[in-house]
Amino acid sequence: MRARLNTTFQSLSVRNYRLFATGQLIKLIGVWMMFVAQDWLVLNLSDDSATALGVVIALQFTPVLLLTLLSGRLADRYDKRLLLFVANAVWSVLALGMSLLVITGVVQLWHVFVFAALLGVANAVETPVRQSFVSELVGTPLLPNALALSAATFNSARIIGPAVAGVAIAIFDVGPVFLISAIASVAPLIFVVRMSTAELHREDLPPIGERDSARVIDGLRYVARRADLVLPMVLMSVMGLTLFNFQLTLAALAKTVFNTGAASFGLFTTALAVGALVGALSGSARRSRPSVWVVLGAAVGMGVFGTLVGLAPFYWLVVVLLIPTGFFMVFFAQAGNQRVQLGVDAAFRGRVMSLWVLVFLGTNPIGAPIIGWIAETFGAGASIWIGGLISTATALAALIWQLHRSGARLRLRILPLPRFYVVPSADL
Repeated sequence: MRARLNTTFQSLSVRNYRLFATGQLIKLIGVWMMFVAQDWLVLNLSDDSATALGVVIALQFTPVLLLTLLSGRLADRYDKRLLLFVANAVWSVLALGMSLLVITGVVQLWHVFVFAALLGVANAVETPVRQSFVSELVGTPLLPNALALSAATFNSARIIGPAVAGVAIAIFDVGPVFLISAIASVAPLIFVVRMSTAELHREDLPPIGERDSARVIDGLRYVARRADLVLPMVLMSVMGLTLFNFQLTLAALAKTVFNTGAASFGLFTTALAVGALVGALSGSARRSRPSVWVVLGAAVGMGVFGTLVGLAPFYWLVVVLLIPTGFFMVFFAQAGNQRVQLGVDAAFRGRVMSLWVLVFLGTNPIGAPIIGWIAETFGAGASIWIGGLISTATALAALIWQLHRSGARLRLRILPLPRFYVVPSADL
């Protein structure tokens, strides 16, 4: 057990990564508290309109769609540590402004729209820089473990934040939740300043003055020539568009289908995050690039369980199904992230990861209003199971394509436990 724990948390032995992870955990707990409070605030200000909630989420992620590729260029051209500090500082100022509007009681729906868009700008710059910065914190050998722990950090916050927010909203209303989130967002600024630049792993990168112009088009061409990078990105774009909208769909499901309060909505999000945390830790022992079959299997699992969540007729059954859904959601996203990051040259990592963030988060502005309209017209459950069916069909189509392309075959083993496995063409 001790050896297993040492392997699972190996990246935390690196001081810079330990500082990075601590700052992210504190901030992300606050961010998830803010997301829950924001969703509840929007529903209260809009008479339970799922469409309005979809618009807020779309505004929150539209800057990701518009700016992420440019942020990747910045990450490949300039100091990622400095870019992280600036982006997080802007986020903190905006979060404080929003909390003051809510606490003073002057907040209106259009205020939420504006701040969602502005926070999205900061997020569009910060996310691809943060994703590509991990390799400089730990180096290539520990990168799979560091990415897994980063996902675990994200999902630990996703468990703690909504649970605390649901209780806090029920007791204190949404204002104090926004204020706590603003205070927590200062943590990454403190820990980024404390990092040692001499211990960063930048040996694979030329000095800033000798780097090329890091054009966006060159990054796109680089990815287009790599089928091994295109496949996980296509999967993520479809699933991000149709199924990774639980911030919207679970809020609508809790309030409009099961008629529950904020605490119960927090339980939905917490159940999803519990499974997600297990999924993140499951990949923490990985030391090499995951195979395409791991990515495809996780995508199929995510689509199937997402469909079942949308079709579940009982509150308790939704809670139960959200745990494996969260597991496959993060296991798929993490395996795809690792497959992309461990397959690119260091000089292109920022631009490639910006494209990954674009297909992961940038599809939300397109998908959220559509999903919100479906939830309002046909019910919140339909908005989930329709996305699940589309995701499952896409994952199965990708699996068939990969099997045909590689000449491999899929086999079913019954004993000792039923499982599918892939037989490479050389073994047929």
